[in-house]
Formats: sequence, C-alpha cells, structure tokens
Amino acid sequence: MIMRNEKLAEFLKPGKRVHMVGIGGVSMRPLALVLSDRGITVTGSDMNSSGSTEELLRHGISVAIGHRGENIQGADCIVRTAAARNDNPEIAAARAAGIPIFERAEAWGMIMREYANAICVSGTHGKTTTTSMVTHVMMEAKKDPTVMIGGALPLLGAGHRVGGGDTIILESCEYCDSFLNFYPTLAIILNIEADHLDYFKDLADVEKSFRAFAQLATHGILANGDDENTMDTLKGLDFITFGLGEHNRIRAVNIGDDWSEFDVLVDGEFYSHIKLSVFGKHNTLNALAAAGAGWMLGVSGEDVANGLVTFTGAGRRMERKGTFNDAPVYDDYAHHPGELHCLIDAVRTQGYKRVVVAFQPHRFSRTQALFGEFCQSFEGVSKLYLSEIYPASEKPIPGVNGANLAVGIRQVCPSTDVVFFPDFDQIVENLLTELRPGDVLITQGAGSVTKVGPRILENMA
Repeated sequence: MIMRNEKLAEFLKPGKRVHMVGIGGVSMRPLALVLSDRGITVTGSDMNSSGSTEELLRHGISVAIGHRGENIQGADCIVRTAAARNDNPEIAAARAAGIPIFERAEAWGMIMREYANAICVSGTHGKTTTTSMVTHVMMEAKKDPTVMIGGALPLLGAGHRVGGGDTIILESCEYCDSFLNFYPTLAIILNIEADHLDYFKDLADVEKSFRAFAQLATHGILANGDDENTMDTLKGLDFITFGLGEHNRIRAVNIGDDWSEFDVLVDGEFYSHIKLSVFGKHNTLNALAAAGAGWMLGVSGEDVANGLVTFTGAGRRMERKGTFNDAPVYDDYAHHPGELHCLIDAVRTQGYKRVVVAFQPHRFSRTQALFGEFCQSFEGVSKLYLSEIYPASEKPIPGVNGANLAVGIRQVCPSTDVVFFPDFDQIVENLLTELRPGDVLITQGAGSVTKVGPRILENMA
C-alpha cells in the first residue's frame, strides 16, 4: 500500500515552483490550475499539444511539448502522472539533480486536507457519472465546490472546477492504490470487481485496497449495500448503505419502467423524488449515491432533485455524438465486462430494432484476466465490430488479441454477429453502410475508439 508523503506539503505553497510531467492529463490539468490559483508557479510538459495544453497556456502556465531534461530547470519539485516512468527524461534528470518527485495523487491528497468536506467517489464502475451527479447536487446547494472528474461535464464546461467553498469532490481511482493518498471526509464506494489486474493480484487484493481507502474517511462511508463484494470488503466497519434492497438505509422505491424516475427513502422516510435525464438501473444506483452524499452533508431533498434533473451525462458516458441515417450515435468509456453488461442491458430497454457496438478492448492484461467475462458481455448486441486491443503502456501478451477475443464472443454469444477488424478505417467504412433507421450505435472503450463516431458523422450528406 502507498504511504502518504507529508513532505509534499512543503512545496505546495505560494512562491514555490512545481513542474508537472504529463500536465495535459485528465486529472493533471485541473491540478495545475488549482496549484496556479494558490500562487504556485506551475510549469509542465506533455508529449502532444492538445486542447488541455492550450487551456493551460491561456491561464499563463508554461507548457513544453515533448519531454526533455532541461524542462525541469528551476523546479522545486516534480509532480508526475502515473504514465511517466522512471526512464522519462525529465524524471531521470530530476533524480540526478536530487529534485523531489511526487505522484499526482499525492498532490491531490495534500490539497483536499484544506477542505472541511472532501467527497471521494470510488468504485470499479460509475465513478465519473456519480462524481458528476454529486457535483450537480452540490452546485444546486450553493456549496461552490472544487471538482475533479475523469470526464468533461457540460455543467462545468470541463472536467474540473476551482471553487471557493469548503467542499471538494474527487473521482477516486484505485489503480496503483492512488486513492490511498487521499484524505476523504466522505468515502463513497459504488461497487467492487476484479480490475486493474496488471497491478492487483486478484479480487481479494482489490478488496484490501478498497477497505484501506474506506478506513481513511473521517466522517462517513457510503456504500452500495446491494453489491456483495463491497459488503464483504467493509465487514466490521461502520457505514451507511444505499441500494434497492429493503436492508439499505437509502433506498429507491416506486421506480419507473426505464429507471429514470423514483423516490428516495432514508430510513424509511421520504427524502426526494428524482427524475433523471439518463436511463438504466446503473444510473439509478449512481443517483442514489449522489442523493446519499447530499443527505449526509445536510442538503435538502429538493436541492438533490433539482440538481439531478439537470444532469444529462458526462463526457464519454453515453455521450450522444449525433445521428447517422436516423440512427443515434453514442460514445461510452465502458471497458470492463461489468460496465459493458450494464450499459447494453440499459440500452436494450429503449426499444431500438438493433444495438450495434464498436468495441476496443483496453490493455492486454485486462483482456487476458477477464477473457471469459468479456465473451459474455455482448449478449443482446445485434452486430459487434471488434478492434485490436488498445495497449496503453503494456507490452503484448502472446495469444491475447482482438481476433481471439472475437472467436470467444462468437462461441458464447452465438446470436451476436461479431466482426473483427484490426484498424478503425475498416470499421468506419462498414458502419457507413451498416447503420439504418431504428438502429443505435455505441462506441465503447477507453482508447481511440472514441474517434469512430465523429468520423461516421463527417460523412453525412
């Protein structure tokens, strides 16, 4: 388990100079803005120019494109993204010069210590959506929160917000035990499954990490009481549960057909009536977690309802990209079997003639460890276009590839028409002739599959 480094506090003070390696990353960019707002001189580097790096430049933060040792000159300390390994030229230069190096999560942990309310949303699935929902609730309640989300939220026009209130809301990831660097007052656990098995040994190891995270919370733990793994993880601890079962303190009842409307009961008493603009059982549970967080922080049921009704989704979470040939085109980040199954089940309730999916597996290690589960995830999909595995930072594993995964899916889901293409050009070309009125297309995965939808929409007459 990661031990939190108290020395970092010495460097997160006005007048200090912090260099950030991988500054354009999804949680590095808001961190840079928060540090700059605190009077710290921030510099950084990234491999490529992007909208993120351009935003940082507009805020007066110096960003170098490309990693070079000379970029760290004048830095009091280095903060790096998880992808920046020790052989990175800037990390190597900092080590040689004796400049302290810290992880991104350590910096966020130090920052949240200064907030009276630090809401940390964790779980194998649903973190981004639930963090976004909690943000809507806290904005409606005029908490003026600081926010860090793993995807863009239309309400904020970004995936982050620097607020002036006493509340900070953070999406909290278990990968590499990063959330053990945090200082939550409220720890939310949505669900626990075996994932990130390139780091964790097995499910028991994942559960050990989540239990350690929960024990960091100083004012409360809010957990999914319907999730068996979560309940097993938290045995012996004090916590409040949300869910559908009668044993939960925070429950959804009177649920509509598509799960978008329900009442929230707390200890059997009416708390709020929720209408959502998103659908599916998984979103009911996400909204229950957000409502529970609101209740635990003294937010009125009315503010919870008003906040959640305005939530229309987060970036890459069933994000509608447009319509092609009268078929809606959505993009989703789902890349774990549990996520894929929940999303596909939810979409099937919407009355489409055919569910068409373009899926890019993410990481060789995840595909290998969860191969059987992936093969079961596409039941109910009419047509599946499968691409090669997105490696992230991993080296290939012999026999673990998109073509073999396609074979496995065909065997387990014989009603699903599975086609494997090693590149997106062929997938796009086929989808242009495949999609017809009554279909829905969902692009799924954590990698570059997100570009497929826009490429299709570019071909509209």
